[in-house]
Amino acid sequence: MHVPVQAIDREIWRHSVASEGTRLIPEETPLALTYNGGTHAVMMGTPQNLEDFAVGFSLSEGIVRSVDDIRSLEIVRLDDGIELRMWLAPDQAARISERRRHIAGPTGCGICGTESIAEAVRPAAVVPPGQNFTPEQIMTAMQAIAPLQSINMQTRAVHAAAFWSPAGNIVALREDVGRHNALDKLAGALARSRTDARGGMVLLTSRVSVEMVQKTAAIGAPLMVAVSAPTALAVRTAEAAGITLIAIARQDGFEVFTRGGRIVACHATEVADVA
Repeated sequence: MHVPVQAIDREIWRHSVASEGTRLIPEETPLALTYNGGTHAVMMGTPQNLEDFAVGFSLSEGIVRSVDDIRSLEIVRLDDGIELRMWLAPDQAARISERRRHIAGPTGCGICGTESIAEAVRPAAVVPPGQNFTPEQIMTAMQAIAPLQSINMQTRAVHAAAFWSPAGNIVALREDVGRHNALDKLAGALARSRTDARGGMVLLTSRVSVEMVQKTAAIGAPLMVAVSAPTALAVRTAEAAGITLIAIARQDGFEVFTRGGRIVACHATEVADVA
């Protein structure tokens, strides 16, 4: 099935008493990303916002440098999965032929199938200085995520990635059973809408691993906030990329792991060069 949510009958046991009921659960399906007729990767993901996923994956993996490098994109729904068929400009097609890889990506896999250790831990792009943020802005942004998670409100089983703008609102939010997929979908949504990410922050409902930092750096956001803890490699990568990494964000506060100079006690909208 190619709908994001399915209603499933199940048996429920509570206090040693059985009953029957129906629960909404998220769908996951194979998503094949093909370029100029060749399959580059197969990931398991939620069949929603697939144009965003195709564009975001292509950008975050360095397959294309701009959304304009994708000449055409077609979503083809098959019996056993979905193909995201893209045709690239000639120079981009030549680049991908040199670094083609075939991935069987289970749910939640971010760097499956990379051909070398160096590719897996490649340096992230260095983000521009960006602007300062107040603790109140960060807390308000994180609290705005839950009401916008339509699939998670039904299933309690998917991740979200969102982008908050200095105007004080969530510009885009994408959900997926895979946290990396959700962030790729967000990257694609921002690229397709020509949103400049340099002044806002990326928000995550998951932990922060190194590839989540790499993808945020590719988006160009100077600050990322997550509800769970980061890995040590993610912290080192964020520091090198110039990203302010905030994690363990709860209702009563958060923890800053890198580049804390962007967090200011009073409202500041001017761009500042943060060490």
